[in-house]
Amino acid sequence: MKIVFILDPIHALDPGHDTTVAFMEAVQKFGHEVWITQAEGLGVVDGKAYGWLSPTQLKPVELQNGRWVAAERWYEVGEAIWQPLESMDAVLMRTDPPVDVPYLYATYILDYVDPRKTLVLNDPKGLRAANEKMYALQFKNAIPETIVTRDKSVVREFVNQRGKAILKPLGGKAGEGIFMLHAGDRNLNSLMEVSTNYGRVPIMVQQFLSEAKDGDKRIILLDGEPLGAVNRIPTGEEFRGNMAVGGRVAEVNITDREREICQQLAPTLKRDGLYFVGIDVIGGYLTEVNVTSPTGIREIDRLNGVRLGETVMQWVFDRVATLRR
Repeated sequence: MKIVFILDPIHALDPGHDTTVAFMEAVQKFGHEVWITQAEGLGVVDGKAYGWLSPTQLKPVELQNGRWVAAERWYEVGEAIWQPLESMDAVLMRTDPPVDVPYLYATYILDYVDPRKTLVLNDPKGLRAANEKMYALQFKNAIPETIVTRDKSVVREFVNQRGKAILKPLGGKAGEGIFMLHAGDRNLNSLMEVSTNYGRVPIMVQQFLSEAKDGDKRIILLDGEPLGAVNRIPTGEEFRGNMAVGGRVAEVNITDREREICQQLAPTLKRDGLYFVGIDVIGGYLTEVNVTSPTGIREIDRLNGVRLGETVMQWVFDRVATLRR
């Protein structure tokens, strides 16, 4: 099979951390072809999605003394060929947020891939529908108290009633732009002005969960079923557990409550074609649903001695085979 990955520049990826690289290694291990492209290399010709697609070879990372180690030259990229995406068996959209206008245009182009011929993961319509913050709001029994607004007075009332809260930009990633708000904080107006672009865009404000100090759990779901989890624990004076801001990772189990949350999400995720998803859970509450390029597999594999990248790609191969029947 031929599997193409739409990704950020490959030289910018971290082979010991990025889930996309784990996927590509798995494709190669199973004897299939890895191809790559970038969103700016996509287009439509005669009603079909095309792209500049490059064959790629990887030298897999190795686990040494509890950490992934990559060769200095861990990939080789061949000459790009302008060809229809339907020449591939599957297309994996793995471009990092933000979900901006260029990202949305890329999903529109992916609409012109015939789903009867080629699997697109995640479904481009689902990607457009699922803002990673807003999407969680429909699961009312799973989320903490949450508001979305651009109004400073509404936020101030919410914070004053609870003592503290967490402010999140709707389009952020990796903990970017997240603030802890305190009742009586004289900086609140300024924080709101910056975060809402002076009242132009709404932001999310959530109930502060004291359990955050014990970790922000990333749970990986495949076709609605939980595969594994990793706990991201804040370090030093940082209140965020995101790995991108220095959060420490630790092995963790999936609780009954978290499995219940996964069951709540599963029918909606399947309906929207969101097959590979990472949800964030703090203290038994769902805080985000990550659908663009969820990560965490490298950490789960390292801590638990598994190879979830291979599990996911085998599911992709099986799904493609089902399409062809």
